[in-house]
Amino acid sequence: MEMKNTASKTLEFLNMVQSKTIFKSIPHVLKTINLPSLGTKSQGKVRDIFVKDGKRILITTDRQSAFDVVLGHIPFKGAVLNLLSQFWFEKTKHIVKNHMISVPDPNVMITKNCKGIPVEMIVRGYISGVTKTSIWYSYEKGERTIYGLKFPEGLKKNQALPSPVLTPTTHGGGKGGHDERLTREEIIQRKIVDKKLYEKMEKITRELFRFGSELCKKRGLILVDTKYEFGLYNGELTLIDEIHTPDSSRFWIAKTYKERFKKGLEPENFDKEFLRLWYAKRGYRGDGKPPPMSKDLIVTLAKRYIAIYEKLTGKKFKAFAHPIEKRIKKALNAV
Repeated sequence: MEMKNTASKTLEFLNMVQSKTIFKSIPHVLKTINLPSLGTKSQGKVRDIFVKDGKRILITTDRQSAFDVVLGHIPFKGAVLNLLSQFWFEKTKHIVKNHMISVPDPNVMITKNCKGIPVEMIVRGYISGVTKTSIWYSYEKGERTIYGLKFPEGLKKNQALPSPVLTPTTHGGGKGGHDERLTREEIIQRKIVDKKLYEKMEKITRELFRFGSELCKKRGLILVDTKYEFGLYNGELTLIDEIHTPDSSRFWIAKTYKERFKKGLEPENFDKEFLRLWYAKRGYRGDGKPPPMSKDLIVTLAKRYIAIYEKLTGKKFKAFAHPIEKRIKKALNAV
């Protein structure tokens, strides 16, 4: 009993220390970065992008997006995404080549300058989600043919599908910059992607999801769904952007999933669904002005990002000193 109490107190202390570190870091988050020596900057929802000497330099910021909207900034988030992508790119390079060249800084990845393919390959192993592009959002409204796929009656939210399904979308090419649903047939008929190339993307997507699911299972996690982005480099299909991060994927705790599903409770998760649910409960799903993030929410999200990094990689996340911008500039000058 005494040993348990000591362990509990130790965990409580470490949790308090981590919370204080995150809280103190809130004013120093990386919102964006200007690097005139690297030329013109372009921006994604999360990354600042520079192209120089035939290479693409990706700076992963602490911007927090959901519902295709930037909602705020989360300490250490950019580093977690970047380092997790590095982990997964190294683990999956036997399946498909990827764009990573080097990682000179926790927030920086130097990559091949690929020509992006304008289709996100989304694969889902469960029927879930609260966004307008999720299967459950449409299913709950009575739709049974979604993304050109037929779904049976009687499915419940967060239920496992008989086999993973592919539900591709355009990359922010829909109305108002939101992703647009597509079917396999539409992609091929509209010649968004050549048929042979798209079939290869499908095959690799399924292999990546199978590999990711197996590794997550070993870590006590369920890989619920994820997205992959591809590009072409010297005409060869290449995995780009990020892979199996809490921004591009959803992860549930395996050991509590079945019991919580039986009770109709949301699964314990380590991904952006926690954030989406927080906003959905406040009536926000991407339209209009979003409610501001509370500091408690920011700290909780940061801790969740760090926790999933540690669970997946088996490594302890090391908090770093600020300012981040100065560190990044120094790292890039040494490249």
